[in-house]
Amino acid sequence: MKEYLRYKRSLIFYLLLFFTIPVLAQFAPAAGVQGTTAVHKDSSVFVNWATSCSVVLGQEDISNPLSVLASSGDSSMAIGPPGNGIVSLGDGGEAILSFERFIENGPGWDFAIFENAFSDTFLELGFVEVSSNGTDFFRFPSTSFTQDSIQIDAFGKVDPANINNLAGKYRANFGTPFDLEELINEPNLDVNSISHVKIIDVIGSIDSNFCNYDQYLNKINDPFPTPFPSSGFDLDAVGVINQGPLKIILENSTNILENFRVLNGRIVFDLKSVKKTGFIAKIYDLTGKIIYQENHKYNLEEIQNINVQSFKNGIYLLNITTQSQSVTRKFVLKQ
Repeated sequence: MKEYLRYKRSLIFYLLLFFTIPVLAQFAPAAGVQGTTAVHKDSSVFVNWATSCSVVLGQEDISNPLSVLASSGDSSMAIGPPGNGIVSLGDGGEAILSFERFIENGPGWDFAIFENAFSDTFLELGFVEVSSNGTDFFRFPSTSFTQDSIQIDAFGKVDPANINNLAGKYRANFGTPFDLEELINEPNLDVNSISHVKIIDVIGSIDSNFCNYDQYLNKINDPFPTPFPSSGFDLDAVGVINQGPLKIILENSTNILENFRVLNGRIVFDLKSVKKTGFIAKIYDLTGKIIYQENHKYNLEEIQNINVQSFKNGIYLLNITTQSQSVTRKFVLKQ
């Protein structure tokens, strides 16, 4: 009888253990390995790419109060397909991207995010959130089964088979895909009209003062610290796989540019920024070539304006960078 009771208690214990602790299953492996979900940048599944990007930068090393902000690249480099350069978000930095058409919940994967990792295991990760109104964002439930007892250093390794629903899972030129079906039960999200995608750098520290957690409250361990200009998640591009019909997509309410317009040969806008000492303006043509760059002082009394009367008619990208934020807008000249 005692043996039976002991067996029964052991069985109950293991059943409880099984149903209360996530099973440490392996997720999809690295790009090029059988079973991977990585999507190459040249895949025919991509029908469009992000057309606008705004960035709030994080520090190179959040554990150092004197650390400067990450400074590699700018938000314009996340527009269009991979290969135009990257923008580094820094520790806890974020980027919000919008699109020509809404992303919709179609069959299979709906969009993919590209980072620039130089190997299959040097992975800098990011949370992914989406919004259908530009204000309310909903996060994909992420998982990290990477050990969290020893800090992965600046050039350490992360096994992609241990992580799921985190951007940056795959090396450069291979996108990490996401399926909106996973968020179908969010009451305030229209998964068939996604207007904005947000990527938030995962602070890879296992120090409880700075760390980030996955859906199971596991600390997410990735290379840390990375006290370089290219600190944090290096955003290359966001590709659309399933998109809806053409609609007008409003800019995110946190955009630092307001009342943006082209008027009488000038780009005119108001600048909404915490630090308004000045800004850097760059204009790119569609080949990615910088055709205008200038440092501007912020004029509190007047709207900001940039003279483009000498430009030919066409489509251009304007990038405005302040001390802490960067945003890129597309505009059309028809003079």
